[in-house]
Amino acid sequence: MPKFTVLRRIDAWVDYVAEVKAKNAEAAARIAQVLAGQLEWEERGTVQFDARGYVALDDDGDEIEESRCGDW
Repeated sequence: MPKFTVLRRIDAWVDYVAEVKAKNAEAAARIAQVLAGQLEWEERGTVQFDARGYVALDDDGDEIEESRCGDW
């Protein structure tokens, strides 16, 4: 099964990423949303944001738009 890097953007300032095995990018983002407390998240940087969202990243680190879930 492929492995996807999922971006977790929460609250005001910090982005996190985790590796998630899933059949596709959309499934990876949804799995990350459901299992957020069970994954190992690595801090990626800061951004101004005021919600909670999950999105899979492609090999270049860009967001795969159709994989977005949560509150964007």
